[in-house]
Amino acid sequence: MSKYLLDKFLYTVDRDPDLVERYREDPAGTVAWWETSLGASLLNSHSGEATTWLRLEDTERDALVEHDYVKLFELGAHPFLTLTLFIAMFERDHEEPLAFQKQYAVRLAHFDLPYPDIAT
Repeated sequence: MSKYLLDKFLYTVDRDPDLVERYREDPAGTVAWWETSLGASLLNSHSGEATTWLRLEDTERDALVEHDYVKLFELGAHPFLTLTLFIAMFERDHEEPLAFQKQYAVRLAHFDLPYPDIAT
């Protein structure tokens, strides 16, 4: 499993408003593009440094493409990173304040302690 890469995806996409919109509108294309470009780059490093061995597993890629934050949580993606990104993408679809956050909590309510390990 590549929890580091999952969290890196959530982190980098959430911090770029254009990528948030791109991911919302074209999740499969964004995930594929990100994995081959930004996913290989080393964060906070000079350009040209990249890794060649990290890649998302199929279940991780599918969860990202399907915007399945419950599955991402099960896989060990950091819940704060999923929450902030998915708020940015889907809060606007709800009329009531905090409606998306409440939906997020309800969909994750079946988890008991201990939660999935989020260590990378």
